[in-house]
Amino acid sequence: MLNSALSLPHYDSDVSVVAEHSTIADTSLGRLRGTRENGVSVWRGVDYAQQPIGPLRFLAPRPVPVWTGVRDAVAHGPLPPQGRSFVGGGRDDPKIRDEACLTVTVWSPDTAGSLPVMVWIPGGAFVYGAGQLQLYNGSRLAANGNVVVVNVTYRLGVFGGFELGDLGEGFDDNLCLRDQIAALQWVRDNIAAFGGDPERVTVFGESAGATSVLALLASPAAEGLFARAIAQSPALPLIADRDSRARQAHRFMQLLGVGADQLKVLPQRQLRRAAGQLQLESAEQTPTLAYGLTHGVDLLPMHPIEAARAAAVLPVPLIIGTNSHEASMFAWGKPPMLPTTPESVEGYFRRHAPQARDRVLAAYPEFPRRRAMVAFGSDVMFGAPTWAFSDAYSTHAPTHVYRFDHTTWTLKMLGLGATHGSEIVHIQHSYGSYLGRKLHPLGRRVQPSVGRRMQRTWLDFARAEIADWPFYGVDQRLTRVIRSTRDETVADPDAARRAVWQGLC
Repeated sequence: MLNSALSLPHYDSDVSVVAEHSTIADTSLGRLRGTRENGVSVWRGVDYAQQPIGPLRFLAPRPVPVWTGVRDAVAHGPLPPQGRSFVGGGRDDPKIRDEACLTVTVWSPDTAGSLPVMVWIPGGAFVYGAGQLQLYNGSRLAANGNVVVVNVTYRLGVFGGFELGDLGEGFDDNLCLRDQIAALQWVRDNIAAFGGDPERVTVFGESAGATSVLALLASPAAEGLFARAIAQSPALPLIADRDSRARQAHRFMQLLGVGADQLKVLPQRQLRRAAGQLQLESAEQTPTLAYGLTHGVDLLPMHPIEAARAAAVLPVPLIIGTNSHEASMFAWGKPPMLPTTPESVEGYFRRHAPQARDRVLAAYPEFPRRRAMVAFGSDVMFGAPTWAFSDAYSTHAPTHVYRFDHTTWTLKMLGLGATHGSEIVHIQHSYGSYLGRKLHPLGRRVQPSVGRRMQRTWLDFARAEIADWPFYGVDQRLTRVIRSTRDETVADPDAARRAVWQGLC
């Protein structure tokens, strides 16, 4: 374990790019030396908070002390502790994992400018992921759009995505969300040193990152930290009420067989094993999982859907959407936490809405065929909560809704369609990443038109220049359907399925 935020070593596994020369950023905390690579300045492994190790484990992030001299910011910091995943499976992805993981990566095409800023919150079910992964490399987004890009790495798993706030003193709630807010505060206070405008910040993320974006909209603590938001495939069932999380925390202590005072010093493996056991047990409460955010506390008083209905949200312009086959990849492994089998679908209704079973399944006439179960699982975790949030939020702020339908030939061959996360490579233009090469083997040489269109749209939105995309409202529910060669605006494209979920989210 690393011992000090001030002496934190950083690790760089991005060996595919050669630094051209160094560049210095004069932040409010001290000077940082980055590099200039392919026309874009980049700073890696920048601490945005003190590292949460030793007595700071399970506590809210603390500010970084001011330093003298020049610190190197040329190598990635560690990933949060996590298992292996295909998202970060490339040889150029960092391999070091440690609790001392609160860092950002910054890309800037013009350090003397005052450019729009895009802050990326990666997903991974609050268990996997990190801002350093090549799938999320922001260099092309920064260069193509003349924007400053900031990727956030925050605590995951038992150290950040697992709720222990009800254990008392020494344990703060919603640690991953608190980390993200600390990163946004760092952006507000320091991004001008990198050529960014703190008044023009767009926060965007996918999956758990998009869930976090919607939670930020519902958190009073995030007010004033960003001006626009983009949520790609949010999974709002990952947000549970405080009582449920408290019961889980005490079950966690039972499994460990220790007192709360010992959690600060227990080995990572022991903590992660107990939390993993609770994740398996959470299948009985699907789709609410053991890892995620908690509402009913000061940081997040209400679930984002309820906050939007009560006008208790930050009313900033929003892009929100889902992919047409969100659950197809998950259905391969038949996970008990996502209802994509006949047994798990029936179990879902027994626990949550037995009276609605026949009415809801009527919208999936092919049930129990695989196609219908994939659609059902997609709607439980992603579609239905997103429709409910969009309906409520659009009454308070400008809202654009999309559905991503583009399918690569590789995904077609696998029978997956536009599965969860498959839009990321097109927005980031990360076709050279491990996952990007799998999805689009020729993407590095011939960028697909869907990628050019999506990246341009996201950048236009961040610059407040978006055009030709009507606002969403409950009168027509106009939705941009993103296809391989063109986009089309459609009124309520999933009307039959959306309607049967009203009142259940």
